[in-house]
Amino acid sequence: MIFRFYRAGSVPASLAVCTAACLGMLGLAGCVPAGRVPAAAIRLSETRQLMGVPWTITVHAASAAAGTSAIVAGFAEVARLEKILSDYDPDSELSRLSAMAPTAAAQPVSDDLWRVLERAVQIRDVTGGAFDPTVGPLTSLWRQARRSGRLPLAGKLAVARDAVGPETLRLVPEAREVVLGRPGMRLDLGGIGMGYAVDRTLEVLGRHGITAAMVDASGDIAVSAAPPGALGWKIAVAPLRPDGQRDEQDRVDPLLLCHAAVTTSGDAFQAVEISGRRYSHIVDPRTGLGVAGPAAVTVVAPDCTTADAIATAASVLGPEQSVAAIAATIGCAARFVWMEEGVLRHACTPRWPSQSPQTTD
Repeated sequence: MIFRFYRAGSVPASLAVCTAACLGMLGLAGCVPAGRVPAAAIRLSETRQLMGVPWTITVHAASAAAGTSAIVAGFAEVARLEKILSDYDPDSELSRLSAMAPTAAAQPVSDDLWRVLERAVQIRDVTGGAFDPTVGPLTSLWRQARRSGRLPLAGKLAVARDAVGPETLRLVPEAREVVLGRPGMRLDLGGIGMGYAVDRTLEVLGRHGITAAMVDASGDIAVSAAPPGALGWKIAVAPLRPDGQRDEQDRVDPLLLCHAAVTTSGDAFQAVEISGRRYSHIVDPRTGLGVAGPAAVTVVAPDCTTADAIATAASVLGPEQSVAAIAATIGCAARFVWMEEGVLRHACTPRWPSQSPQTTD
């Protein structure tokens, strides 16, 4: 299955909402034929630990020197963005902003933080709050719960829920400023910041003359033009089982992507069992509870910022609500796998091809 995304002006109406936003923010174009990448290009790949996970940058470059220079610049961009977007680092721009809550006046933020917050609020609105950048108080409680093996106390959960929601965060577009409206609130961009960093890193590689590249932040993946002699970048869809094995119902062909992104979200690798019940690391901002599983959703989108956030929201909404919401509003493609009464089930949005190979355009 080959996913291609569209040049401005040629986007089908069903994709207009998602693709217009993505193209406007990141300047993504249509799929570039592999022939534009020199056939003699050298393939280079390097992995480093950043943002708490392994990042791998793979490029096809005209020379080893050009490829190495681009990769170094790409990792430098990730490190720069980590100092802006991390909610683990108390000195990051995001953490320092959260520490001001409630703000007596609107606070200016960097261009990168503004872009992520603006996109996060857009996705919050189209998912009915299943994704929310103000979820920080709840994720903090559930991190403690996973460490202690005990559920959050009802009183603490209620206090945290009161500090979460659209009324707690106001963006001032004309000044690119932010108002934090409630004591105890805390911003958490964990469901979107990684994807944004992937996109920005891919842009940096492009500015260094790399037309065929893949950036993989432990499953948050974005690619540019296809490698020499290939139709696209071949990417396997992660299985539901944490041991990496696939049940027969979980078998799916690899994706072939160019100028696109893919993210898988779910609790296969990050979950905790408390009092006999399984809770995901993903928290429902509307209820304050960890999502029950096991389940996984894979989202393909024109950019990783969108794929990351939509995958998080879809994990919260569940397959039935997500399939309808993504098909009607988001314009991305998604595949869901989940356990129901001991039976492995799966569902796909209409744009997810049922057979391989085929194209979406």
